[in-house]
Amino acid sequence: MLPPLPEKVSMALSDPSLVWLLALLTVGLPVAAVLLWHRIPGPPPVVLSARLASVVASQLAPVLLVGVALNDYAYFYGSWGELWSSLTQTVDNRYPVSPVTSVDRAARGPHDGVTLIASPGGSQSVPASRWPKVGRLESVRIQGDVSQLGTQAYVYLPPQYFQARYRNATFPGVEVLSGYPSTDTMLVQRLDVERRLATAIAHHRARPMVLVMMRPTITLPRDTECTDVPGGPQVETFYAQDVPRAISASYRVPPTGWGAMGYSTGGYCATKITMGYPDVFRAGVSMSGYYRALQDYTTGNLWGGSRQLRDLNSPEWRLRHQPAPPVSLLVTSSKGETGPYGIRDTRRFLGLVRPPMQVSSVIAPSGGHVFSTWSPQVPEALRWLSAQLYPAGPARAAPAAPPVTAPSVRAGRLPSAPPR
Repeated sequence: MLPPLPEKVSMALSDPSLVWLLALLTVGLPVAAVLLWHRIPGPPPVVLSARLASVVASQLAPVLLVGVALNDYAYFYGSWGELWSSLTQTVDNRYPVSPVTSVDRAARGPHDGVTLIASPGGSQSVPASRWPKVGRLESVRIQGDVSQLGTQAYVYLPPQYFQARYRNATFPGVEVLSGYPSTDTMLVQRLDVERRLATAIAHHRARPMVLVMMRPTITLPRDTECTDVPGGPQVETFYAQDVPRAISASYRVPPTGWGAMGYSTGGYCATKITMGYPDVFRAGVSMSGYYRALQDYTTGNLWGGSRQLRDLNSPEWRLRHQPAPPVSLLVTSSKGETGPYGIRDTRRFLGLVRPPMQVSSVIAPSGGHVFSTWSPQVPEALRWLSAQLYPAGPARAAPAAPPVTAPSVRAGRLPSAPPR
């Protein structure tokens, strides 16, 4: 067991002066090593040790400089404690994917856009007898009829899906999107979304929902930002239209009344498709997402040089220049997230929201652009989504959990983070 990192460190990881200090050491240490190489006093073992230490320090400084500079640019970690936690955190994989076979697929009927994928390690999977208690996690491939795109995904079916009293019930669907270049596996292993939903349902904090967990990028290594690229892949169409249609054809999920949630790029995508397709999506959650159309070396030009098309892919621009859609959003960030799309952009976006659109917010006192910041927000996000997707009571799924409500604020008001 590694010892805990001391709570107080002389210089914060996010302190800009740390970059300058490491830059100074990167230049100064090699110079000092050359100047002092033949001036180190003492016996030969001491001289040799000192020279070796100077060489190691001269090489270590630029490595640290690159790492800290990248963190300063992208804000992966907000503190030394978060960095240490990520290094010592173990991946919990106690919820394996249920085994699927050709029999499972045949039972679904004709081709409907979702193909079950056999999972490795089937002997450790949850047996069918436990599905009514813990639910089932399936590995699938979703093929879009309109976009002609396809991707692998995980589908989590809640316990009620297999219980006799809900045999004919339908359940709202939720698209859960990872960041870029992350994978759908991170949603299962790092954020534990499916197990946290099961726990919330068991404690009557959320109602049954079907989770469809995916990454927001289909054409790797390019980051398409959930965009219908002119003359290229129609990624927005895939997530906004094909996925709900394919899932509703394969599972007891209606094609409308969906939710979406994600972190980072996934948060941007969840916001964009929720606002752009209110006839399909009712609510969205953006955890450390951004609200302007991004262009960098990972995306290239996604809009064919059209400024109008880029504006239409910017949730912030749409709120400034178009009528607000009748949807609800939950936006989370942290006061310490100072990246190019950090807390200031989040506050500006919140200030633009107006009826009939509604927005709720959770602003953490600290944290970076990392899993340790998003992980505590997942239970609240699921609870909030459940409240939005069951606005009028049990609906057709008729779950036993009592109604839950979520705080909702109009434009610009920022409530404090709810107790956890």
